[in-house]
Amino acid sequence: MRRDEPGHALPAWLRDQPPAASEPPPARKSFRRVVRPEGAGSEPKSETPETAATAVQAAERPVASVPFGTPLLPPAGAADDAGETPSPEPGAPRSEDMPRSEETEPSVTASEPSPVNASGEDCPDPVVEAEEPWAPHQAGEHDPSALLPHAFEHQPSTVDLASDVLVRRSRRSSPAGWRRGVQRFAKGLLEPGDSTGSARHEHLVERIRQPISGDYRIAVLSLKGGVGKTTTTIGLGSTFASLRGDCVVAVDANPDFGTLAQRIPQQTDATVRDLLAAAPTIRRYSDVRAHTSQAPSRLEVLASERDPAVSEAFSEDDYRAVVDILQVFYNIILTDCGTGIMHSAMRGVLDLANALVLVGSPALDGARSAAATLDWLQAHGYDDLVDRTVVVISAPRPGTSTIDMDALTAHFLARCRALHVVPFDEHLAEGAEIDLERLRPATRRAFVELAAIVADDFPPLSGRHAGRG
Repeated sequence: MRRDEPGHALPAWLRDQPPAASEPPPARKSFRRVVRPEGAGSEPKSETPETAATAVQAAERPVASVPFGTPLLPPAGAADDAGETPSPEPGAPRSEDMPRSEETEPSVTASEPSPVNASGEDCPDPVVEAEEPWAPHQAGEHDPSALLPHAFEHQPSTVDLASDVLVRRSRRSSPAGWRRGVQRFAKGLLEPGDSTGSARHEHLVERIRQPISGDYRIAVLSLKGGVGKTTTTIGLGSTFASLRGDCVVAVDANPDFGTLAQRIPQQTDATVRDLLAAAPTIRRYSDVRAHTSQAPSRLEVLASERDPAVSEAFSEDDYRAVVDILQVFYNIILTDCGTGIMHSAMRGVLDLANALVLVGSPALDGARSAAATLDWLQAHGYDDLVDRTVVVISAPRPGTSTIDMDALTAHFLARCRALHVVPFDEHLAEGAEIDLERLRPATRRAFVELAAIVADDFPPLSGRHAGRG
């Protein structure tokens, strides 16, 4: 049976019609596998006329279109049911008649004759070598990744996810002045930078925000009244509280009816006596907060007793007990001392203080009182406290003083750590509640500088001052 004849034994998917007689089938081109005999330098064998004729007849046969993945064998039992085997086409060469080579496999021939050179001999066909399968690069072979010596040395880790690498931060706006106007007009494309004053302020704030190991206790002292001791305590404490994130408290230890609590909004009538009475029940910060008043700057104030007769009983042991409670919940503790240096609680204040702020005035009597205080401290064994003392000259009235400030500064710097001047301010002279936002810029800047000077002693606290108290 022929392939193009419908029959029982041939599946339907192999019954393709041959092309029309008027349209000869296109010649199929393929490469001929060249068989080289054994031995070096031998020429490849050329085709014979018989093999060329066989290739032409094979090219004229119709080709069945078989879908990809379909088996080419007929279904099992199809030949048995038909009872016969398909016979080859008439005139087609039989497989036993085709020449074979004992040394080679059957060749795959092309449909076109081999090219002939000018001498009449067959030209050898180009040898088509099979492409080698892909294999990983072995050691010593050419590897493209070897051109990047540092490509695989870095191991990814959480360090690669730093905020300065992944986060696109917007430019910080200029604080004020013409720089802010330029930045807004340029829509952020032009950064004028910070002014010298702004950069200096940022440096002061960094000094103020230094970390503190445990708590830091500051005693504000003056032997002469009316020189601005209480206003200095509020201004310094409010600056610390507004620029730092920790808790700051000021204690009124003045036995002569202190006015520290009257310089901030009053939120409670509790005093140091009430805090000492509630000491056995204090377990958390809110228990202490119930006995203090807080200013808008977040500074808390623990008031003294209102009755002068009762406040005289405030002894050294009482002050130490108050500090033991406050140092658990507050990082900076300021104490507004009285003018009497021989007071019973003064010894406890000086023994527990890490730094001393001595307030004076730009007058001769105020300077002498401050110098006498330093003499008394050195005479009673507080030389280390004198070395860490910051002298504050607070101007009680506007105008320029007739005192030679250069000579006064040189005298105190020879004995103390620093000297700083706080200018006169109408808001401080009112004697009412103090608000940092209402201070003049020069006065506000003076308190920031004073806080930075005091904060410069914070790091040594973890060293040579760690054992005090």
